[in-house]
Amino acid sequence: MKLLPLYESHIKLCLTEAQIQTLKILIWLLTVQKTVKIERLAACFPLPIQYESRRKHLQRFLTLSSLSLPLFWFPIVQVIIQQEFKDRRRLIVTLDRTQWKNNNILVIAVIYKKRAIPLYWQVLNKRGSSNLSEQQAIIKPILRLLKKYELVLLGDREFHGVELSYWLKTKNKKSPSPIYFIFRQKQGTHFKKHKSKQQKLSALGIVPGTKVFLSKINITKKKGFGYFNLAAYCQRKYKNKVEKEPWYLLTNLDNLEEVVQIYRSRMGIEAMFKDCKSGGYNLEGSRANNQRLTNLILLIALAYTASVIKGKSIKNSGYQKYIARLSEAQRNSRRHSNFWLGLYGNLWIIAWDFLVDIIENMMNLTPHKLPHYQRGLKAMSILQIA
Repeated sequence: MKLLPLYESHIKLCLTEAQIQTLKILIWLLTVQKTVKIERLAACFPLPIQYESRRKHLQRFLTLSSLSLPLFWFPIVQVIIQQEFKDRRRLIVTLDRTQWKNNNILVIAVIYKKRAIPLYWQVLNKRGSSNLSEQQAIIKPILRLLKKYELVLLGDREFHGVELSYWLKTKNKKSPSPIYFIFRQKQGTHFKKHKSKQQKLSALGIVPGTKVFLSKINITKKKGFGYFNLAAYCQRKYKNKVEKEPWYLLTNLDNLEEVVQIYRSRMGIEAMFKDCKSGGYNLEGSRANNQRLTNLILLIALAYTASVIKGKSIKNSGYQKYIARLSEAQRNSRRHSNFWLGLYGNLWIIAWDFLVDIIENMMNLTPHKLPHYQRGLKAMSILQIA
């Protein structure tokens, strides 16, 4: 299993040769088996030792101190961002939390081509929403990591508290690059404009197809947090569907259209969560402890970003028609993401490597299709190095 060159040089500095081989096998198993259950990975791990020894081998690997996210993952993230965001000065970073069965995980990720690349994550030792200190703890390392970039932080209604917005305002004053934020508020949140009375956001009367922008407002009844801007928006009725509740977006940006457009991109992290769960690696099936789960997510992050970048290369090569249908009747959006193309492009090549004798026999049975096979083999050889 090849690692991306941008991974490999750094990984050699962090792991021994034996550990690197274990990592390659695990990423290969993640791609083929699409699961992070340690028992399943140990059952398929092809080292010729007893099952229990293989399971303990993987458990020891997943507790290596050298897999620490700041030491191991952050340098890789920096290289990915330098490569994939070459011409960008601004990065859109989103916060979200997902409850995967018994696993409650807080994640911060950078939006990338309608998906997201995970930057940092923490396993919460509780159920339910994150609090301010947990939110600050996951943001602080990313502010340091991406201090050269202008950042826009997004969050849904879990991150609506005025304390987090105010904290980012204070960080912005000392930051070498601007820090912006857009956090969705609950409709029952109070606001006050100038000398008017306190009222709930729902009193704005936002109906489908309308937008409102309020500048220099006080949010909530709490005092001492200063002024913010607020964009309120409700999408028009589309295919007989109406948003259950308008967007009330607290921000320090000052352009209504920009705020709404940027906040729409937050859906990229939802797509990433789906990829990491039922769409790709079935993370919700893991019952590992916090340290092992954190490092299992690290393996997923490695495999996921590799698949996304591989999918982009497949698309740029012009051979994506060998992996997926390019179009479909009555479908306006693209059928498959870069992640999907990268994941199943790798699986197509892996299947060839394992079944080459059988496939060659099949091709020999239909010699009149040889020109098609030759074009497909050329495509496969290009995709292997894409």
